[in-house]
Amino acid sequence: MTTEETAQGRRPDPLEARARALALAAGLDPDSRIPHESKEGRTMPAWVRFRTAARTARQAEIAEDARGALAPQPAAYRDSPLTVFGAHEQATLDQMRNCMAVGRAVAGVVCADGHLGYAQPVGGVIAYEGQVSISGVGFDIACGNMAVRLDTPFAAIRGRLPVILSDITGVISFGVGRANAERVQHPVLDDDAAWQASGMADYRQKAAAQLGTVGSGNHYVDLFEDEAGLTWIGVHFGSRGLGHTSATRYLKLAGGKDGMHVPPAVVEEEGKLGQRYLAAMDLAGRYAYAGREWVVERVRRILGGAVTDSVHNHHNFAWRERHGGRDLWVVRKGATPASPGQRGFVGGSMGDDAVILEGVESPAAAAALYSTVHGAGCVFGRKEAIRRFTRPQMEAWLQERGALLAGGGLDESPMAYRRLPEVLARHEGTVRVLHRLRPVAVAMAGEGEFDPFKD
Repeated sequence: MTTEETAQGRRPDPLEARARALALAAGLDPDSRIPHESKEGRTMPAWVRFRTAARTARQAEIAEDARGALAPQPAAYRDSPLTVFGAHEQATLDQMRNCMAVGRAVAGVVCADGHLGYAQPVGGVIAYEGQVSISGVGFDIACGNMAVRLDTPFAAIRGRLPVILSDITGVISFGVGRANAERVQHPVLDDDAAWQASGMADYRQKAAAQLGTVGSGNHYVDLFEDEAGLTWIGVHFGSRGLGHTSATRYLKLAGGKDGMHVPPAVVEEEGKLGQRYLAAMDLAGRYAYAGREWVVERVRRILGGAVTDSVHNHHNFAWRERHGGRDLWVVRKGATPASPGQRGFVGGSMGDDAVILEGVESPAAAAALYSTVHGAGCVFGRKEAIRRFTRPQMEAWLQERGALLAGGGLDESPMAYRRLPEVLARHEGTVRVLHRLRPVAVAMAGEGEFDPFKD
């Protein structure tokens, strides 16, 4: 971007100065025009080609600064094992190692769909002794997936998919900061003791209004066809403003910082703050389950048919589990619990198959802390995906796959994600696939909506 372009109103790119320097070092005029990386027939300034390298260099510097700010770790927990599945950017691994250097971290895992997250990588799993990481659970407490199989053949609804999709978007609230048009009644809203113990009683009215809303970003309602020709409903979202507000409050009380390369806020399980946070996390978990169950039931009513199977799991949460003979808190951010025989629903991108899988017993599974991927994992961040891809490219991808789309932005396009089969292959021997689900209809928030309640 030239000075003239900036003066005309375009926002400056924070990576431009470094990218320009890298272009000059490579012997190129930063303002010379070269073919666009992904948009055929278009050109771009030469310095744009160096944005990725500039970002990598900046992330390495930030990670190094964060390492220098860490408090001393008890000797018994230094150099705890970190198991990595798949290939990752160095910044993701640096972020995870920074997390492992704080508190009584016993073991860590980076799943194959991992990428940078707030304070801890998405796809990152850490087991703590007597401690829980508020940062590790993240801002979208209890974000998760639910899928149900109906006794309805897909062939019976294929001809009315456009109408069904319109009905779904008319009944389910997508978008940022929305209230549900239909007031949801659920026991979690009436549990006075839980709201008091969590310190979130003042948020109960807002939570009641938001229960059953889906939000935006990568949150969705999908319809699938399985290998037997039966219809499945799948949803992905979390605890909305309740979880985000809980995380924000307790992160501040713990002295933590909001950001990417910051030390995680780790609290004592038995401390007063830890107990109140765990109560808030548990409440948000129950709330998220209630919301996903309500949305699935409302969609089932639109489709008709009866539920013949159900799979439901969080992937942003902390669980009390036993590993290696020790009772530990396992904090999963963007990772699906997968103990032997435990089933999970894992979505791909909007144009790729999802799966129902289950954990198996193996040394590799134990090293993974019985955890697996929660999705395909993004390759490009939101802004980079919007910069690289076009709406016609996304629509062509979906048309080839035979999937209808309502809403959805370029940041969620299939081209911005890894392919789920390749990601799952990296976890071979730790899980097995039970069902493959082909997406036939996808409902998401509209273009350009950023969800402050998702992590």
